[in-house]
Amino acid sequence: MPGTTSAFTDIARSRRSPRQFLPTALSPSDIRGVLEDAQTAPSNSNTQPWTVHVVSGAARDALAKELLRAEEEGRTSPDFTDGYGEEGVYVERSQALGASVYRVRGVERSDRDGRREAVRENLEFYGAPHAAFLFMPALGDGVRTAGDIGMYAQNFLLSLAARGLAGIPQTILGVYADTVREFLGVPAELKLLFGISFGMADPAAPVNTLRTERVPLQRSVVVHDTPGVLDRP
Repeated sequence: MPGTTSAFTDIARSRRSPRQFLPTALSPSDIRGVLEDAQTAPSNSNTQPWTVHVVSGAARDALAKELLRAEEEGRTSPDFTDGYGEEGVYVERSQALGASVYRVRGVERSDRDGRREAVRENLEFYGAPHAAFLFMPALGDGVRTAGDIGMYAQNFLLSLAARGLAGIPQTILGVYADTVREFLGVPAELKLLFGISFGMADPAAPVNTLRTERVPLQRSVVVHDTPGVLDRP
């Protein structure tokens, strides 16, 4: 009803990306429910181009070891380029996030070992008991397909939040695409966009107190003949 806050608004605006999880495994019914919710995502011409691999238990532990070994040996194999430009607002936002994470973790900018260890925790899924890897076929230039995968991932993340669970999308997992593909037996024609580590966030972890800000609508939205939308309350 008008004037009330919807359950969706509460979930969407309270969702967070934790960087430390409890080791407790989720129930099969919760994981299936999240996957079913994600499956309802829209896609270009209903192509539903996602192929998702979920790892848990011994498979999850073994893959983490393979990823750490690849990092130690410098064996990166991204399917897609990354970066935020040489300068400008996107670099600034990325750097601000990194500085905030290191600050909460108590890692100084000059502490190269501490910073590397923080990066390596990505490859251990931040302790999460489960990880989902999102693969996509090479269709056209890939932009529309990647957009479809993004909508799938948002459904996935919001479904977790609605269940009192949590997940964090990790593009760094896609940096080791060949390692992941080989371990999971995924054909080369499927490209790894990113992964999502998920489970129950550790409420006692200081890093999970981090709250990232969003820019105001006026900096990202332009309205045309739609009066009042961007008026500040």
